[in-house]
Amino acid sequence: MKKIIITGGTGRFGEILKKYKTNHKLFFPTKKQLNILDFKKSMNYLDKIKPNYLIHLAGLSRPMKIHEKKIEKSIDLNIIGTSNITKLCFQKNIKLIYFSTNYVYPGIKGNYSEQDPLLPVNNYAWSKLGGESAVQLYKNSLILRVSMTEKPFVHKKAFANVKTNFMYHEDVLPILFKLLNKRGIINLGGKTQSIFNFAKPSNKSIKKIYLNKKQKIGMPFNSSMNLRKLKMILKKN
Repeated sequence: MKKIIITGGTGRFGEILKKYKTNHKLFFPTKKQLNILDFKKSMNYLDKIKPNYLIHLAGLSRPMKIHEKKIEKSIDLNIIGTSNITKLCFQKNIKLIYFSTNYVYPGIKGNYSEQDPLLPVNNYAWSKLGGESAVQLYKNSLILRVSMTEKPFVHKKAFANVKTNFMYHEDVLPILFKLLNKRGIINLGGKTQSIFNFAKPSNKSIKKIYLNKKQKIGMPFNSSMNLRKLKMILKKN
């Protein structure tokens, strides 16, 4: 049994993780116990728990527009906060697992491998790539470029011409615990398909919409990932 600290436990994925049954001992610190922008307080908490792993979920995600309107908040939480967590893990020799996003890829041709060039299409993705830059310096780490969402699909409309690798949070969890001891970067997602086709089974009334290439809404047309590396790892487990 290993001790695992999870930052961002009050987020959508964190709440699902709290219900997941595992042999590991999971800790979900409150912001008062571990604040990613308060280095000393966070260090005190790590000294108290002495974890083997830290899964870093804390940060700023939705609404996407907030990363355009309040860039200082995006920088603080996704870049500086992640840098603080990385420094703490380095100092305490704690394995760090960082949740990034498939939006760090250019989102044009799709089928991106972990070695492909990166070019985020919006400020959210830039902020996540900023976090990746810090984590990359620490070799005892794993960066997961994840494409996931909550179930059932929350929106009333979905793009029929936008491709990705969405998985539901519940389906990501068992995979996550099989990757704890891996290092480097791993793409994590499901079948490549349109957002509409993904959402339809869990939301029968969902309506089709189409992304206009002339619209500048900061969304990639095809951010699908090559999952060969992930599949090879899971096949061996």
